[in-house]
Amino acid sequence: MFLGIEAIDEEGLKLHRKRVRMGENERALEIARELDIVVAVNIIADPDWDERRFEIVREWALSVPEIVHMTINTPYPGTETWLTESRNFTSRDYRLFDVQHAVLPTRLPLERYYAEFVKTQDVLNRKHLGFRALWDTAGIATRLLFQGQTNFLRMLWKFSGHFNAERLLSDHRNNVKYLVTLPESPVPGAQRPTRDQLYVHSATKVAETAALATTEAIASPPA
Repeated sequence: MFLGIEAIDEEGLKLHRKRVRMGENERALEIARELDIVVAVNIIADPDWDERRFEIVREWALSVPEIVHMTINTPYPGTETWLTESRNFTSRDYRLFDVQHAVLPTRLPLERYYAEFVKTQDVLNRKHLGFRALWDTAGIATRLLFQGQTNFLRMLWKFSGHFNAERLLSDHRNNVKYLVTLPESPVPGAQRPTRDQLYVHSATKVAETAALATTEAIASPPA
């Protein structure tokens, strides 16, 4: 079961507008353990984090039995931060809006931020992969090796070769092909958007699209 708890304290939950208490998340994890449900937890790394914050999250992730994954806080259409933080985007490159890149200003220098992010991801990766994964999947690995297939075995140690801070940083230097379109009516960060503003497609645009489709159907009836 995937559980996006996103933060490990009350301050972080409030930052991500989760509207839930940490105690409720902890109880949800306890219930899942009692039911023998394997849980994958996601934590959102905020651009405002420093080295100490990353360290605290790594320590917490190693203290719980669940699989822990980490993504970077990325504003998307339909979210509050999309409307409140869009003026602060450091990049509008569509390819960087993948929750693995920082598109908002970071407290740490970007290179250092990515170094901490990758370091944390590596710790989380080794927690459930590496020799432990090989032990748990020994039968699968052995069967594949007898069939001459080595990809499964090799991928257990390929993390650092494909996921590193320099590669993330270099993505910011690529030529931009597609710009993310900014919201028409951004909301100052101190204000909260209304519920109507949080729809990805406004009611007006949906109605216009439906009317256009109907007009085209009438103008071009099937043969």
